[in-house]
Amino acid sequence: MNVHGTVAEGFEPVREAFAANFSRLGERGAAVAVYRDGHRVVDLWAGTRDVDGTAPWERGTAQVVRSATKGVAAAALLLLHQRGLLDLDAPVGTYWPEFKAAGKERTLVRDLLAHRAGVPVLDRPLTPEEAADPDLGAAAVAAQAPVWEPGTDHGYHAQTYSWLTGELIRRVTGRPAGEFVAAGITAPAGAGMWLGLPSSEQSRVGRVGPVTAPEAAGALKVRPKRAVADAYADPDSLTRRAFAAITPLPDENAPAYRAAALPASNGIATADGLARVYASLIGEVDGGTRLFTPRTVELARAEASAGPDRVLVVGTRFGLGFMLHGPASPLLGPGSFGHPGRGGALAFADPGSGIAFGYVTNGFRGGATADPRAQSLVRALRDVLGRG
Repeated sequence: MNVHGTVAEGFEPVREAFAANFSRLGERGAAVAVYRDGHRVVDLWAGTRDVDGTAPWERGTAQVVRSATKGVAAAALLLLHQRGLLDLDAPVGTYWPEFKAAGKERTLVRDLLAHRAGVPVLDRPLTPEEAADPDLGAAAVAAQAPVWEPGTDHGYHAQTYSWLTGELIRRVTGRPAGEFVAAGITAPAGAGMWLGLPSSEQSRVGRVGPVTAPEAAGALKVRPKRAVADAYADPDSLTRRAFAAITPLPDENAPAYRAAALPASNGIATADGLARVYASLIGEVDGGTRLFTPRTVELARAEASAGPDRVLVVGTRFGLGFMLHGPASPLLGPGSFGHPGRGGALAFADPGSGIAFGYVTNGFRGGATADPRAQSLVRALRDVLGRG
């Protein structure tokens, strides 16, 4: 595989791991970027821009990053808190009165961020067209009765996180979530990332699709635990219902879907764009500005939820909107915060080392939190930093 781009001296193991993903793990097209102390030290891409095509991946090729978008949505809400516009300990209904319905009166903003709001499902799922309408999505989640008492437990709000975070951003700022993210995060960071893809950027986005792990020697075949497999197989489980809050599944390659702003699932980004966002959260970055104060960084990575996840079944750890390092979603190490995208993408920051990481792919595989291709890159990065 012809790998393009550059790595700084000492980061060559990341390039080797990236190339091995194509030869051993069935990668079709992907990119990875790493910043250290605001400077880019890894910038690599290879393969095809479309999962089912032959045109080459180029510098600046972007892809749908699924739930890696959630970290950007969380960053938007923490920025509003940092600016004094959002009280994390206030009920959500303070800003969004309609949300008080059906037993959610005491749901706090921090519960919403940390997947403790109790509304990971919708009794009536939305169609893709309905889901793209922020008014309909917000009304549906506001009317939904919680499936556990808000604030008492946690479970991954796979799809409903879009309308929970998006509507709260809109109520506080008066602006659509995508517009606020563009003005408040991606423009200051100089990042190639969009929540609601402009028509002018459509041509740079590759086609995504499912891929399977190869059966070649040395390829690790990961089998889910029985409880996890059963949860995904049961149509009445919280797991299936949470991911089916949009039914049928949207066509992620459709221009209309890419143009919508779903903060849980449909951000479009380059690997460099994701890495730059996280680099900007923890420090100054080349050509960009710092977004989070040290206090806000601590809020992002302070544990707010931990233990058995009612939706994902496995144990998960969350800060205020960000996944934290742990067995279900290994990041660089303790203190890291970020978010994976189901079946592929990963982005995070590690304030202690000054590292910010972004990986995007056009080939989605099974699994919600720890894709083997992304993890191979993270392991190589640990080795570079002496954390292996």
